[in-house]
Amino acid sequence: MKVNIHPSWKKELTDELNKTYFNDLNDFVTSEYQDTSCYPPENLIFEAFNRTNFDDVKVVIIGQDPYHGPNQAHGLCFSVNEEVTIPPSLINIYKELHNDLGIEIPSTGNLHSWADQGVLLLNAVLSVRAGQAGSHKKKGWEKFTDKVIELISKEKEHVVFLLWGGYAKKKGAKIDSSKHLILTTGHPSPLSANRGLWFGNKHFSKTNAYLEAHGKEPINWQLESVS
Repeated sequence: MKVNIHPSWKKELTDELNKTYFNDLNDFVTSEYQDTSCYPPENLIFEAFNRTNFDDVKVVIIGQDPYHGPNQAHGLCFSVNEEVTIPPSLINIYKELHNDLGIEIPSTGNLHSWADQGVLLLNAVLSVRAGQAGSHKKKGWEKFTDKVIELISKEKEHVVFLLWGGYAKKKGAKIDSSKHLILTTGHPSPLSANRGLWFGNKHFSKTNAYLEAHGKEPINWQLESVS
């Protein structure tokens, strides 16, 4: 696995990338990509860090592991490639955006424009075997992404962390709430949303209000391709 990660992140994570656990993880992922079909494409494993460099991070959204179907995952949590059917969780995110900010529901599931504005779309696990959800869990990715979250919490100020669902809440348990905004709610998956745990959270307007209150540009959540 080639660690093609933006220099701003590499500078902050050099020690982590040289640790034994990460070398073991690298060996595992390299072997998996050589021997089986895995997602996202190997050159996009670190796409979240390359789309959103360390200095630009304003918002962090935490997912679990990449989509494991063909042509879906491209390195950003909740996001899918163009021309791919929008997953149910992302549809519910769009519905909440519409309810919260009047954002028109787009026909694309590609969230590049959010990432380019400083929204780090971070999966806890950055790779997966095709058709096998969770197949790369507990191999070292979680330790690495815990370090990323810790780094953002420690080194930056006034970042908004959106923790959706129990997994994300646990992942963000050590974020310093005295200098960041932490917003929690249920997961946007249909199972959670249909039980009343997602809709009405207004996380998007709350995020922008916080950013503006601290002298930062708000996020333009509207995606270009609108149905």
